[in-house]
Amino acid sequence: MSNFPERLRSARKLNNATQKQVAGALSIPEQAYQKYEYGRVEPKYTVIIKLCSYFNVSVDYLLGLSDNPKKW
Repeated sequence: MSNFPERLRSARKLNNATQKQVAGALSIPEQAYQKYEYGRVEPKYTVIIKLCSYFNVSVDYLLGLSDNPKKW
């Protein structure tokens, strides 16, 4: 998941959201979200699914397996 932090940060910025807003929408601590963006911690798959839903992108895109952000 080496591209994950960059993709996550990019998706957040494209959605004009703050780290605090995303963390609140996912019901996780802001510090936990920050660790995902900084690449210090890898989220559980349940959080990855919530992130994809929030940003409306595919799991493959967020994990760096595809350059296509579309879900389908």
